[in-house]
Amino acid sequence: MIVQTNLIKKICFSFFVLFFFACEDELNLNPKNQYANESFWTNETNAMLALTGVYRGPISHAGTQTKPTDWWSYYGVILLEHATDNAYDRRGDNSNFVTITNGNLLANNSYILEYWKSSYKRVAICNDFLENIIQVDEINETTKNRMIAEVKFIRACQYFYLSQFWGSVPLVTNTLTPDEANQVEKVDRSTIVEFVIKELNEAVPHLPRYKDIPLAESGRASRQAALGFLGRIYLAEKRFTEASSVYKEIIDYNDNIIDPDYRSIFLAENETSAENIFSVKYLEGDAPNSVQLYSYPSILQGFSLINPLGSLAESFEFNDGTPFSYDDPRYNSRNLSENRDPRFSYTLLADGDSFSGQKFITHPDSINSKDVISYANQATRTGYACIKFCQEFFSGDPRNDYGADVPLLRYAEILLSYLEAKLEAGDPITQELLDQTINKVRGRESVNMPSVTETDPDLLRPLLRNERRVELAMEGLRYWDLLRWGIIGETLQGDFWGAPYPDSQRYATVTKKIDSNARWYVTSKNFRVGQDEFWPIPESESNINPKLIQ
Repeated sequence: MIVQTNLIKKICFSFFVLFFFACEDELNLNPKNQYANESFWTNETNAMLALTGVYRGPISHAGTQTKPTDWWSYYGVILLEHATDNAYDRRGDNSNFVTITNGNLLANNSYILEYWKSSYKRVAICNDFLENIIQVDEINETTKNRMIAEVKFIRACQYFYLSQFWGSVPLVTNTLTPDEANQVEKVDRSTIVEFVIKELNEAVPHLPRYKDIPLAESGRASRQAALGFLGRIYLAEKRFTEASSVYKEIIDYNDNIIDPDYRSIFLAENETSAENIFSVKYLEGDAPNSVQLYSYPSILQGFSLINPLGSLAESFEFNDGTPFSYDDPRYNSRNLSENRDPRFSYTLLADGDSFSGQKFITHPDSINSKDVISYANQATRTGYACIKFCQEFFSGDPRNDYGADVPLLRYAEILLSYLEAKLEAGDPITQELLDQTINKVRGRESVNMPSVTETDPDLLRPLLRNERRVELAMEGLRYWDLLRWGIIGETLQGDFWGAPYPDSQRYATVTKKIDSNARWYVTSKNFRVGQDEFWPIPESESNINPKLIQ
């Protein structure tokens, strides 16, 4: 991932592979600089290179990947959906994403280890920057304060994730020696949360507003980005009044928009849309985004790795705003997007749909199709494919030639979160508030779904949560939403199904379980309430430092 001004993207990509690295078999809190601090931290150019390294992180996030290298890599963001009711990993039930929620989460899960390592490696880089930037006299105070604020924002984001997924973890704010790192102790989750809130609040006044960041600096943190993450942690902590205040501040700036073209904001053609408040930056050739390779079905020579589940497909309403039902006469098993919320076809491919000039055929009776639904082939396991981040008619190499950004924080999330905070705080729900938030999201020109008019909090809550699921599908937020709503245990329980094939002659003989709506059986989940809410600290870490054992 390359995040910074266009001028230094290529320089920093190679430079920081050398400049920052960390030990793999410890808590990774001691970056070993190849260049002596006294000769490096002397001018603004070098400080800017160091800042770029903070954004980039310690590991390359570009090209093809086999594991999540960071919370902000495309693999770490999008494929986390495999741990939820939104998607399934084509590699099967032994996938380290799937085992997070199917009752088999262990401390040796290699994917949660990668999230852990990347967090603390980036924390180490942030600490190193903050300790050394103060000695660079050449930088004027405003610029230096902005750089410090950006690094505090990035460090706070790492601790945000750590607090949400692990709870009690080490809090390290200075560079440690390897021996010190291997003896570090955990602090209470509440301490981590308060640290995140403090750091973000300190960063906000020194960050520029979104509208004041020039295109050449696209990817640098704005005031709205810091406020957005501040709102997230307030929501998670059920501090709803504070959350609504933060979200209202973003709204009142009026710098961001709900883009009329939903599909394009996830593609290179419109990646700088004012809806995308903060994104992972990619660069064609030098730091490409390979999510298309993982998303594309077999007919397009893709890995068919990201498979949306039927429960996600069923969350898209009919286009008159009524919930989807298999008993509704508008349901058409041979054209599942017919009469549906337009975001269905912007997000998913279903049997019979065309994309990039090819027809996606998953029907069990179509045994000659490369994409026929299967438990064994490199083809969909659910009957669906994800196209949300895919450029139709893309002619380049999906490994190296696509540089579309991946949004981490969108204005649509801000509006939906603001409504949620107001609702959960017990504030009055008015039609005016609905029109300023959820209806603005639903009403964008390319979606144009009917307005929500429900003002009863208990009836609005499920509508809002479903809207959030549909609008933010495959953007890596579903797991966290289920966790903070306290419904992850009941949601990720039991059998999960794929697409329906009611007219199939082979269905009953090839699916592992039979469904009354002839849906393809995919998997079963068994989230263990009271155990799986917080991930276990990786075994390789606690083996070195027994103080980390939970």
